[in-house]
Amino acid sequence: MIGKLDPEALGLVLSRTGASDNDVLVGPRYGEDAAALRVGDETLVVSSDPLSLARKRLGSLAVDVACNDVAACGANPRWLTNVVFLPDDDPETLDAVTGQIDAAAESLGVSVVGGHAEYAPDLSRPTVSMTCMGLADEFVPTGGVNPGDRLVLTKDAGIEGTAILATDFRDELGEVADEHVERAEHFFDEISVVPDANVLREYATAMHDPTEGGVVSGLLEMASAAGLRLAVDRDAVPVREPTRRLCDAMDVDPLSIFGSGALLAAVPEDRVEAALAALHEAGIDAADVGRAVDADQSALAIDGEELQEPPRDDLYALWE
Repeated sequence: MIGKLDPEALGLVLSRTGASDNDVLVGPRYGEDAAALRVGDETLVVSSDPLSLARKRLGSLAVDVACNDVAACGANPRWLTNVVFLPDDDPETLDAVTGQIDAAAESLGVSVVGGHAEYAPDLSRPTVSMTCMGLADEFVPTGGVNPGDRLVLTKDAGIEGTAILATDFRDELGEVADEHVERAEHFFDEISVVPDANVLREYATAMHDPTEGGVVSGLLEMASAAGLRLAVDRDAVPVREPTRRLCDAMDVDPLSIFGSGALLAAVPEDRVEAALAALHEAGIDAADVGRAVDADQSALAIDGEELQEPPRDDLYALWE
């Protein structure tokens, strides 16, 4: 099986955290993608992410995904370490992956400061595990949502997943027009949400980078971390035309495929118009897609359907 651990298995990971340390402000928690550590008078934000399934842009995606998690916590991504596993002696793949890492990191002003590389012949594909670190004036958690907050989504749903469909599954898209596929390929250039987070951290009580499982899983993680019910109107969630066309062709839900490239944020109702205006001024599309309400049990309600467990990303069935 591909994908995130089930809740029981994840509990083993989250409950085994070694020595206690009072300088750990935020440690391993469901829904929180980064740790917050007190270092002197500053807060160091650290996040790790593996990547193996998107073959065409493995290195650049690994950088963007790791940096996104740090930026979504209100920090400025600054340092990276990367671990690269190769299934065989393939200089061209190593050159491509490390070249992508170098270019993506440089474009974000982030330094690669260490890591590891080795051959792992039991793997079926190259794998990169990236750790990003950055400093924050104020940590913005996933679970900071308050009742009454509005839910803002930047850009659109399914950006990363659409780009993967256009590249890894191009031969299976059937009658989808070439213009939509070619546009979708370029969605890889929009995966970073560092600019989005730089704007929203001035307004948001919580931010979250929807990755595996897309917008639906991202919202459920926010709901669970905050212990609230989030109510969302599906029609309010922006989806690009190429995303709709490619998802229809592959019978997947745009809201349940890899969502990197968008940023979710909870914003107090009296500040949401200012937040949307600030995003617009920065050239970033965004929409108000719902609200947070108090509840006895955390959940996500989409058009009357209530979810309490995140669905598996729709793309996994295609890889399997």
